[in-house]
Amino acid sequence: MRLPITPVTTLWRELRDEVRRQYPGGRVIVAVDGVDGAGKTTFADGLAETFAETGAAVYRAGIDGFHRPRAERYLRGRHSPEGFYRDSYDYATFRRVLIDPFRDGAQTSGATGFQLAAFDAARDAPVEAQWVTAPRDAVLVVDGIFLHRPELRDLWDWSVWLDVTPAVAARRLAQRDGSDPDPEAPSNARYRQGQALYLREADPVAAASAVVDNADLAHPRRVDRAPR
Repeated sequence: MRLPITPVTTLWRELRDEVRRQYPGGRVIVAVDGVDGAGKTTFADGLAETFAETGAAVYRAGIDGFHRPRAERYLRGRHSPEGFYRDSYDYATFRRVLIDPFRDGAQTSGATGFQLAAFDAARDAPVEAQWVTAPRDAVLVVDGIFLHRPELRDLWDWSVWLDVTPAVAARRLAQRDGSDPDPEAPSNARYRQGQALYLREADPVAAASAVVDNADLAHPRRVDRAPR
């Protein structure tokens, strides 16, 4: 089913076409990065749908499906910003069960299976392994925070950074999760400061293939650099 024509879907299709000009066939992995509250999941879902419009086999995953166990995530302390940035995700498992086998499938006629998730953070337990296969020409769209960390950048064929101000992000998270809408609130410090650490160390704006101002969800716009 084709999505309607709106400012959002028009941008998704423009980005999709840019990817396709660079990668007309084979396995392609696209990352959608941004702070919590940037709108990553919705954006990644829509971008994936526009790839599907062209008949591509498209698969969706989120880095939140690869959390580390709670005891490991909080080794540096329950409120540690550094722990939030450095310890939240199991990147070794992410590569081993998703990224590497997805890539390998391009050389094995799609026979290599991969997992789209490995851990349920709410239950603090691994999920039952569900192995998926895909045709040789397939697209994987991954969304999540911290995706432009230096050790992850080589995983993506193409990537986008969704830019929003801290105030916009906090307001969206408050609506979604019931958190404090003030980005400077003490209860938000772990996440705000952890994201700030990521921005300083990784500079995802410079690393991304495209930067999108996503402050207005109905009218996202591509920008050369993230507005500050």
